[in-house]
Amino acid sequence: MAARKLLSVAGMLGAAPVAAALACALSAQQPQLPPDYPKAQYDEAKIPNYTLPDPLVLENGDRVKNTKDWTQKRRPELLNLFATNVYGRTVVGRPTEMAWEVTASEKPAFKGIATTKTVTIYFAGKDKKGGPKMNLRITLPAHADKPVPLFLVAEGDRWPEAVVKHGYGYATFSAADIEADSKDGFERSIRAFYVAQSHRSLGPGDWGALGAWAWGMSRAMDYLVTDSAVDAKRISIMGFSRYGKVTMWAGAQDERFAIIFSGEAGCGGANLVRRKFGETVKIINERFPYWYNANFKTFGDRVDELPVDFHELIALIAPRPVYLATAEQDYWGDPHGTFLAAKAAEPVYALFEKKGLGVEKMPPVETSVGDTVGYHNRKGFHGITDYDWKQFLAFADRHFGITSRSPKDTPRPE
Repeated sequence: MAARKLLSVAGMLGAAPVAAALACALSAQQPQLPPDYPKAQYDEAKIPNYTLPDPLVLENGDRVKNTKDWTQKRRPELLNLFATNVYGRTVVGRPTEMAWEVTASEKPAFKGIATTKTVTIYFAGKDKKGGPKMNLRITLPAHADKPVPLFLVAEGDRWPEAVVKHGYGYATFSAADIEADSKDGFERSIRAFYVAQSHRSLGPGDWGALGAWAWGMSRAMDYLVTDSAVDAKRISIMGFSRYGKVTMWAGAQDERFAIIFSGEAGCGGANLVRRKFGETVKIINERFPYWYNANFKTFGDRVDELPVDFHELIALIAPRPVYLATAEQDYWGDPHGTFLAAKAAEPVYALFEKKGLGVEKMPPVETSVGDTVGYHNRKGFHGITDYDWKQFLAFADRHFGITSRSPKDTPRPE
């Protein structure tokens, strides 16, 4: 058996560089892959030596000493590095002319235990004929006597009945309203609309589709904080796969989101890309060239020169809670790399006196761990299951101080 490679994380909270004692004792053998599984490097023994950028060292070399240094200096630096080199700079914030209206009034759902309504958000104003807009579908418990906590989720990641029966609201937005998930989606996208408004072309550092979808989540939040039926201080976001990446970037930028849940975000979302395990920066940009900005594509063959890695994206959520979910047989998404990224984000949470995962080794399958940083690796393949949602709901209950119900009793929707 080949010797396992070392992961060096320089200067964690002033400590000497530590090797991948952070890593768990995994078999140094390539797993038994399903037929026709994508070709990539899946052997833990062949992980190259690498060193992660330290989230607590400023670009000028100074060390972050306290939360003020983080908030005022390092956090803005990291946001800029991710925008410049990965997701792209968003060319517009909340549009001044944005407006909304309820376009489908409340009606009963799930045999009367919930109500639904649709809110249409007009980005260029209601009077702009043919202008860009987005539909937000909101499902709430029917008989709540006070504003409810809510999950905001990209359309397609649907488990609303289980969430509502647990006492939470559930809102979905249509990512396709922002941009179609295809190589030719740009021309009819929100990106094209605002690039044209700025009278210039799309630059190499400007936003990709993931950045546009993250922008859409924040625009949904603009409405949700005004809805008297929703507890604006307890709005979480959840995304799976590509939308898991979106959720991480949206949560890093927009501090109004109380908890960030990301399912199997993988490369370019929540794992360490310097491991070069499974899907890589080069592969993802070849398959989905419109997701990220043009600058990210230049790091395909030189990922060690990328000025960030994705433990720093997790760290940007601090001190708010974040929960990362992976699947044992989602080798393409590198579950171990996500666990290591969460571990490497812990020093930033410690700066805020928040506990992270609380374990040094990757936990057994279907064992949820963590305090402010949560993680599990469930059985099975790429997807979101009732097991994932049970852990998400339990994590949200704990951080919101909700004790009147148990997620073990949450039924799986039909």
